[in-house]
Amino acid sequence: MSDEHHDCCAHHGHHHELVIDSLRVCYRNTVALDDVSFATSCGNRVALVGPNGAGKSTLLKAIAGLVPRNGGSIRWRGTAVKRWSREFAYLPQREEVDWSFPITVQGLVEMGRYPQTGWWGRFSTRDATAVEAALADLDLLDLRHRQIRELSGGQQQRAFLARALAQEAHVLLLDEPFTGLDRNASRQLGDLLEKLAREGRLIVASHHDLESAPRLFDEALLLKSRSHGFGAASEILSERNLARIFGQVQDADERPAPRAIATPL
Repeated sequence: MSDEHHDCCAHHGHHHELVIDSLRVCYRNTVALDDVSFATSCGNRVALVGPNGAGKSTLLKAIAGLVPRNGGSIRWRGTAVKRWSREFAYLPQREEVDWSFPITVQGLVEMGRYPQTGWWGRFSTRDATAVEAALADLDLLDLRHRQIRELSGGQQQRAFLARALAQEAHVLLLDEPFTGLDRNASRQLGDLLEKLAREGRLIVASHHDLESAPRLFDEALLLKSRSHGFGAASEILSERNLARIFGQVQDADERPAPRAIATPL
């Protein structure tokens, strides 16, 4: 993956910045997001934290260009993002994916190349190399011919991340990636996201487990239709701030995981 636009910037001393300014998104007459602002840069893992219906999934989809904006701006690497960019990869919640769809792991990862080739374009050597590298990076070579429905939850998440790597995406937008994973799979996914961030990618993910968030993420955005605080996760996710957003802080096991209205790409 040597394209200069998609090389992980950590290797080049650059700090590409994602700037969200006064973002507003409406669904018909309902305001889903209003005046949401924050800025972060590559190499970070950002948690979106807030109660059900706070707009976390909407924010991810707005950044990805999957829902229209009614106001505000999104800038990436100093350039206004008007619509979908292949530098952004959106990974939906696992329960929103039709896992019965007849496609193999390799077929799913190859879909990451479609922004470069087009739906009916022929694969080049570079495309094949990108797919092979993504499968290897995510330790999926032995599973490449397996149907996605046959994978464990952790393997399914790795397959979608491999698709994002094959796409050469720089910003990974993940909707509740840890939901439904057992402890071992959650640990492996956490290690993987840390590795991807160290390589220079930007991770932005909705997350509902307040106990694990400071360990898994560098930064956090408190969201409840508006942005209510952004900064280092260990500082932002204080008991006082969480009480202000949630009304009262519940144990992670007692609070139901939020469901998104996500549509897989």
